[in-house]
Amino acid sequence: MHSRRFWQYVRRHGRAYLIGYAASAVAVAMAQLSPWALRAAVDAIQHGAGGRLGMFAGILAALALAEAAATYVMRIRILSVAYRIESDLRHDYFAHLQRMPLRFYQRMSVGDLMARAVNDIRAVQRLAGVGLMRSVQTTIMIVASIAAMLTLHAGLTLLMLTVMPLITLLYLGLGREIHRRFDRVQAQFASLSTRAQENLSGIRVVKAFAQEPAEQARFAEEVDAVVGVNMRLARVQGALWPAIGLIFGLASVVLLWQGGDLVIRGGLTLGQMVQFSYYLARLTFPMVALGWITNLWQQGSASMQRLDEIFSVTPEIRDPEHPAALATPRGALEFKNVTVAFDGARVLRDVSFAVPPGRTVAIVGPTGAGKSTLVGLVPRLYDPVQGQVLVDGRDVRSLSLVSLRRAVALVPQETFLFSDTLAENVRLGLDGSEEPAGAPDGGAAVTRAAAVAQLAGDIERFPLRYETVVGERGVTLSGGQRQRTALARAVIRDPRILILDDALSSVDTDTERRILAELRGIMATRTCLVISHRISAVRDADWIVVLRDGRIAEQGTHETLVGADGLYAALYEQQLLRDELDAPDAGPITTEPRPPSRAPRA
Repeated sequence: MHSRRFWQYVRRHGRAYLIGYAASAVAVAMAQLSPWALRAAVDAIQHGAGGRLGMFAGILAALALAEAAATYVMRIRILSVAYRIESDLRHDYFAHLQRMPLRFYQRMSVGDLMARAVNDIRAVQRLAGVGLMRSVQTTIMIVASIAAMLTLHAGLTLLMLTVMPLITLLYLGLGREIHRRFDRVQAQFASLSTRAQENLSGIRVVKAFAQEPAEQARFAEEVDAVVGVNMRLARVQGALWPAIGLIFGLASVVLLWQGGDLVIRGGLTLGQMVQFSYYLARLTFPMVALGWITNLWQQGSASMQRLDEIFSVTPEIRDPEHPAALATPRGALEFKNVTVAFDGARVLRDVSFAVPPGRTVAIVGPTGAGKSTLVGLVPRLYDPVQGQVLVDGRDVRSLSLVSLRRAVALVPQETFLFSDTLAENVRLGLDGSEEPAGAPDGGAAVTRAAAVAQLAGDIERFPLRYETVVGERGVTLSGGQRQRTALARAVIRDPRILILDDALSSVDTDTERRILAELRGIMATRTCLVISHRISAVRDADWIVVLRDGRIAEQGTHETLVGADGLYAALYEQQLLRDELDAPDAGPITTEPRPPSRAPRA
C-alpha cells in the first residue's frame, strides 16, 4: 500500500490501533500458554498423576477466558476505528466532489463516481479494519509459534518450515494477479452503475421511443461482463485457500512421521509432541489467513488507488490564498476582454461590457454563441483563460467562493429538482434562521417566491400543496412547473445579482408575461443578466448584448438594435413570424417590424 492518504487516516486513529494491537499481543500470549498447560496435563496423565487434571483444566479455562476477553477488546477497538475511517473517507470524498468544477463532471460519469463512493470505500474499510488487525495478529502468532516450536525441537521445526518458501512463492505469483483482476472488477462495476443511472434518469425517453427491450439487452450485457470479471477474480482467489491447505496437510504428514519417530526414540515426550502439534495447528490458521489478508490488501490497495485518482484532481476553481469577502455587494458587473476556452477550443473571444448596479442586461444570440458560458463566469462556474470578470470592481477570482455565490442566484436552462418537497426545493440555499424547514404552508418567504414565479396557483391544486414530493429530478412536475420552481428558488435568496439563463423557455407566453410583470419590481432593485430566445422576455432590458460565435456582434437598446437591421433585428423578425403563426385567427403574415412598445430607459 503506497497511498499516503490511507496511512494519514490510520495515523489519525493511532491510539485506538495501539490499544487493539496490545490486546492482540495479550490474546496471542494466552494462546501460546495453552499448549504448555496441555503438554503438562498429557505428561501428568502419562505418569499417572491424574489428581492434577483439575488444576490443568482450570488453567486452560482461565487462559481461554483471558484470550477471549483480549480478542474482544482487539476487535472492538480496531473494527470500530475502521468504520470511523470509512466515515471520514466518505465525508472527504463527497466534500472533494463538491469542490470540483462543472468541467470535471463533463469528463467523469456519475456511475463511475458512485462506484468509487460505494465499492472502493468499502474495500478500503475492510483493509483498515480486518486487514490491519489480522496482519498484525498473524505476524505475532507466526513469530510466537515458531519461537515456541524451536524451543521444543529445532530440527523438527526447520523441517516444518520448508513449506514457507512455497507459500511465499504462492503469494508473489497470485497477489499481483489478484490486484489486476480486482481493478477490472471495480471498473466494470462503474460501467454497470453508469448504465443503470443513465437509463433510470432518462426513463421518459426510453419509454417514449419504446427502447425497453433494447435497454434490457444492453444492461444484460453489462451484467454478464461484471459476472465474467468477478468469475476470473474468483478463480485466482479460490486457488489460494486450497493450495495453502494442501501445503499444511503435507506438513502434518511429515510431523506425524518424524515427530512420532522422535517420541518412540525418546527425543520428545508425548506431551511435547502434543504441544508441538498444537503450535503447528495454531500456525496453520495465520498462514491460511495470509492468503485472505493478501486479498484484502490487494483489493484495498486497488480501491485506494482509484480513490486517489479523484483526490489528486486539484479543483480548477477554488478560493485564492487570501480570499476577500463580498460583505455588502452593490451588484456592479464588468466583463473585461474575457476569453474562455474548453479543451483548446475558444468559446468566448474578447468580450467586454459593463453592467451598472440595479440594471438589467439581456444577452441574446443563436444557439452555441456562448451565452450560458458568459453568465456562468459570474458565480465562477468557469474561469476565463484571459481577461477579468469584476464584481463591484474586484476580480471574482480574488473573492471567496461562498461570499460571491451568496450574492448571485442563477436559474439555469437545465432545471434540476431534488427528490424532496416543493417547499424544500424552493428553500434550497437558505439556512434555518432565514426560513425554518417545516414551516406551515412552506413559510412566508416560500409562498412569496412561489407567487412571483406564478407557481402558487399550481401548488394550491396539489393535494399536499407545499409538502408535495416532486420525485427524482422533479419527475412529477411539468417542464414549466420545474422552471418556475427553480425561479422561485432564486427569488427567495434575494440576491444582488440575478441571472436567468433561458429560465422561461418551458412556460407559455401568457405565464411568461405575468412572471415578467412580477419580476420587474424585483429586477428594478438588483443587477440582472437575462438570457432568452424570446424577444418578449428581453425587449424591456436596459441594455442588450448580442453574441455570435463567441464575440459581441452588436449591443444597445431594443429600439436601436431593431433599427440597426443586424442580427438582433433578424431574430426579432423571426420571433414576430412565430408569434403570428402561433396566434389564433392569424391574419396575413407580415415581415415588417412592429413599432416599439415604449421609449427606451434612460
